[in-house]
Amino acid sequence: MVTAEALAALKSAVGEGGWTEDPSDIAPWLTEWRNRWTGHTPLMLTPRSTEQVAAAVRVCCEHRIPLVTQGGGTGLVGGQIPHGEVLLSTRKMRAVRDVTPLDDAMTVEAGVTLLEAQQAAAAADRMFPLSLAAEGSATIGGVVSTNAGGTAVLRYGVMRDLVLGLEAVLPNGEIFHGLKRLRKDNTGYDLKQLFIGAEGTLGVVTAATLKLFPVMRGRATAMAGPDSPAAPIELLARARAGTGGGVEAFELMKRLGMEFVLAHIPDTREPLETTPPWYVLIELVSGHPAPAPAALERLLADAFEAGLVTDAVVAQTDAQRAALWKLREEQSAAQKPEGGGWKHDVSVPISRIPAFLDETEAALQRFHPGARISVFGHVGDGNLHYDVLRPPGENLPGFLARWAEGSRLVHDIVARHDGSISAEHGLGRLKTEEARRYKTPAEIAAMQSIRAALDPHRIMNPAVLF
Repeated sequence: MVTAEALAALKSAVGEGGWTEDPSDIAPWLTEWRNRWTGHTPLMLTPRSTEQVAAAVRVCCEHRIPLVTQGGGTGLVGGQIPHGEVLLSTRKMRAVRDVTPLDDAMTVEAGVTLLEAQQAAAAADRMFPLSLAAEGSATIGGVVSTNAGGTAVLRYGVMRDLVLGLEAVLPNGEIFHGLKRLRKDNTGYDLKQLFIGAEGTLGVVTAATLKLFPVMRGRATAMAGPDSPAAPIELLARARAGTGGGVEAFELMKRLGMEFVLAHIPDTREPLETTPPWYVLIELVSGHPAPAPAALERLLADAFEAGLVTDAVVAQTDAQRAALWKLREEQSAAQKPEGGGWKHDVSVPISRIPAFLDETEAALQRFHPGARISVFGHVGDGNLHYDVLRPPGENLPGFLARWAEGSRLVHDIVARHDGSISAEHGLGRLKTEEARRYKTPAEIAAMQSIRAALDPHRIMNPAVLF
């Protein structure tokens, strides 16, 4: 219970316009977009500066008030939803503090959306490469705190690889001033890495200095149809070897997911003349316009000759490229009209993807005959969104009641293939307890020690992580 005194102190810390108790203002931020979690909070803070965040966190520390930090609210594991904790939104922290092309760096505040960060980089003739379907609403603070990946990981890495420096408010209200733009700093622990992927448990990320890259002048995109999930693995290896690192995206989709998109998402069409069991979206880039299209043409010609694909289409315009990407980006949204399902965000070594898919589908059909399995994801980095939907006509509540048992089956197979039960979205409320099955005692103890050192009262997102 947050006392009236503490609430008054929090309101004073963020000032006029920096808080709300109005249920209608708060309500949109209390429900996860798939409606799996709906929470509650006594107060939503909307600070505009790092200093206001620090003042609010100091009050929380003094009064032992638990706090959940939220960015764009696009997370899928419930880590951003308060259940009685004070909610701190960073969405009003909107400044692009600087863009320095000569350093290939820019510093932006936590509430800047991923799309806005991309645009700020482009205005300086640079590129910030992290891209994902929710980039119009996902914020920099959120993608840092969840160590987001997206579609270009195999070329540029995950968010952990793209952050040069961080500013964050520690659980005691002190400010960590770590906004450096250095590529090399060998002076002890790299403290910024503690906050990346920590899901707000070690502090509030308020700003980040991000790596920028040259703009790719050449870009070529294709959709291809392999007959099995094994063929794309060989195709990926050939693409990487033949382009010198020019593969920016390599996305895998099962036919079932494509059918959902075509049925439920407006302005979509079948991309190929045939309907193969799998689809691969390939995007190659180059510093000059010509090399990428030529490399893609060679890759596809070799793939046809080797029997790796049976059909393909190459985008000839930006509109055609966007149409192909829409088929990939709408995979999650297209599942909603089909009813609920068991969602999994997993990763396995790329070489084991075919075996994992075969083993998991066979096990699930034994466990729940008729279950529909939709698979899509960033095969170039081993990250698969593995979703299990109810058989047509089956009772939804009864199907969802088997989620925990079904997910345990999937995750056990992931573990046998040396994978991870969370590749992109973090653990949140959904997977924190389950992760204990797959972490060693030493790993859990080390993470608990770090957390206890920084947040001894466990006020920062207390229901998440260890």
